Amino acid sequence: MTKIEKDTVASVHYTGTFPDSGEEFDSSKGGEPLTFLVGHGGMIPGFERELMGSSPGENISFTLEPEDAYGMPSDALIQEVPREMFPEDMPIDLGMMLMSDAGPFRIVAITDNTVRCDFNPPMAGKTLHFEVEVMEVRAATDEEVAHGHVHGPDGHQTEEKGTCGDGCC
Repeated sequence: MTKIEKDTVASVHYTGTFPDSGEEFDSSKGGEPLTFLVGHGGMIPGFERELMGSSPGENISFTLEPEDAYGMPSDALIQEVPREMFPEDMPIDLGMMLMSDAGPFRIVAITDNTVRCDFNPPMAGKTLHFEVEVMEVRAATDEEVAHGHVHGPDGHQTEEKGTCGDGCC
């Protein structure tokens, strides 16, 4: 039986909660399992580390401090953006999450001339608890290892589960 280690593909069901409140922040239950290539930076470091050596059928429970999850918030990831960078007709509200070429960000302050954008991961600084059930583990293909991500049964896959032809998505 294959165990989770570098260059394997793991499929897991998980539920993530905040340990201080018990509030669930994410879960794969009732849907498809999370499938990822182990050891190639696609997952938060502590999540992979805690699953190393696990086999299908195992249930693992662990808590990650911020340093092993999304890290601590950084002031360097908060930027003042000129208001004119946003479309004139676009409503902008405090707390709003938006996407840019630099990644997702949250609006944390608005003035007449600027919008303060926080590019820190939303869960930076948070302690996270996970309950994980290992569903399947297999050896990664040479192509998956070379490309650094899992490929679907028919080759490369998009998030919509359509193939991308010969190139990586």
